Amino acid sequence: MTGYDVLAEVYEWLISDAKLPPAEFAASFDDVLNLLLSNAHVLDCSCGTGQLAVGLAGRGMQVVATDASEAMVRRTAELCEEFGASVRAVRANWEELPDHFQDNTFDMVFCVGNSLHHATGATGRGAALESMSRLLRPGGRLVLTSRTWELVRARGSRLEISDRLVRRNGRDAVVVYRWEIAPHWEEEHHIEIAVAHVDATGSVLVRSELLSCWPYRYEELEVELHRVGLQTELSTFDLAAENYMVVASKV
Repeated sequence: MTGYDVLAEVYEWLISDAKLPPAEFAASFDDVLNLLLSNAHVLDCSCGTGQLAVGLAGRGMQVVATDASEAMVRRTAELCEEFGASVRAVRANWEELPDHFQDNTFDMVFCVGNSLHHATGATGRGAALESMSRLLRPGGRLVLTSRTWELVRARGSRLEISDRLVRRNGRDAVVVYRWEIAPHWEEEHHIEIAVAHVDATGSVLVRSELLSCWPYRYEELEVELHRVGLQTELSTFDLAAENYMVVASKV
């Protein structure tokens, strides 16, 4: 797993305008949330800065938020305080989750924000999915979002510079992604993400972080989900789309 400790301080520039308010972030998952009772036990195991976790708590759900980055967990706790949300925030990577929570604890587990590719290869990804599956009660659901890595790899190594300024907290920034695409699927890839703030004087302050990732094909993900006892109920996978969502239930 990689850190996000630098990007945690500027992560809101990477969240779309539509999903920045916690209530709106949660609302983007209305179709699956409608399957839950209002007081359901929910885990967000790649919580980032906490928008989804806080949004879920605002609906009356009992929410736990975890992340491998201590800085992300701190930002989540700060957002909870700002909104008065009751969320337990814990630093833990996926493999450590069973050390913190009992099996069959949660009605729904979220692993969103294109996070799973940070697990180290097929072995690390399988271990992460096994942990998530263990924590779900029978019939509970995993909600996972992913980049379409088939599309990402087809585009090759490249530099992507946003064509517009993003404004957060009265400050403007340009977001830059630098992709290092390895020759083979199973090899370590890299994404460097930079947030360049532009102040009123024209000065630029850049925060950047180089992140490791291990891509996977959609059909590999389906096999890995099945291997840990999860059955796909819904998939939005489309080779032409940038991202997709999978909802899988624990058999």
